[in-house]
Amino acid sequence: MDGCRFGVVRKAWDLPFLAEAEELAGLRRVMRLHLELWGLPGVVHSAQLCVTELAANVIRHVGPGTPTCLAVAMSGSNLRIEMSDPDTRALPILVEAANMADEGRGLALVDGIAERWGVILRGDFKVTWCELATGLRSSNDHIDTPQVAKAEALLRLCSMSADPVGSGHGRLGLTAGRELAVGLIADLLHWLRAHGCDPDDALDRAQTYFEVEAAEPA
Repeated sequence: MDGCRFGVVRKAWDLPFLAEAEELAGLRRVMRLHLELWGLPGVVHSAQLCVTELAANVIRHVGPGTPTCLAVAMSGSNLRIEMSDPDTRALPILVEAANMADEGRGLALVDGIAERWGVILRGDFKVTWCELATGLRSSNDHIDTPQVAKAEALLRLCSMSADPVGSGHGRLGLTAGRELAVGLIADLLHWLRAHGCDPDDALDRAQTYFEVEAAEPA
């Protein structure tokens, strides 16, 4: 199956913060917000766990109040999470399960969730990183569900109708796709009204269906 014709923009971002226990809830909220904007709701829970454990590792082994930076980006089809701090001596070590005390369980959790993880020394700071599988085919692909596939097919048809000479092969960009989707919704509302149906009622029902399906586990 071809990848998404319209593409999904996932721009790398970073967030400096002071490593304090009170910051962990805020980091989890930021991760959820960004991943939902990236169209990756199925990765939110695992990403939140990894961010929490990586930040807690800095608090525990480097010290509370340490200047730290969270950086998130796509690495191919994987989600890459990096946590940098200025201590190049306190290197994270994975403890054997039989010997794990409370402070050793964080990296074991990351190791169990992530596709891979590691530590990079860069001059006067270190980066502890991990990568999570997203199930995507590329960094700008979208999640693949029957509803999304159906909508993608409809938008392909709409784009080809709007530009029959363009052959419909290249990526159009998310902005073009969004405008096509809005236009399609408007056309469907016109169709409903022309057939004696209430467009507002249809929108309300569609919103209800969407929320129920979006809440279902992937």
